[in-house]
Amino acid sequence: MIEPASLANFFTIFFSAAMVIMLGALYALLFAYSRLKHDPRLMPVAYLSYIGLFVATLFLADAANLLKHPLWPVIVVLMLVGYLLAPHAIWHLCVGTHAEEQENTELLPSKNL
Repeated sequence: MIEPASLANFFTIFFSAAMVIMLGALYALLFAYSRLKHDPRLMPVAYLSYIGLFVATLFLADAANLLKHPLWPVIVVLMLVGYLLAPHAIWHLCVGTHAEEQENTELLPSKNL
């Protein structure tokens, strides 16, 4: 059984959870914007926000006493790896979907009114 988080850790839990949300959104936003605008200078900033997400997640897991149980650290690491790789997978899925859509529209005859 996981022991509940102490009231003294409430601020740490609240702040680190907010940082997980904000840095996760920033990572996804910067990753997508870098790919859409073909601006590779934004990709290191996206990865810096992911590092911040990683650190905030570790603070959250520690403050919520998740690291004391043998299964929770594995779940936390799997979630962090998944969030690192998810934008890459989603980007490739979108590019593949739209490339197929583009090929299909090129095959259709154009309608001139």
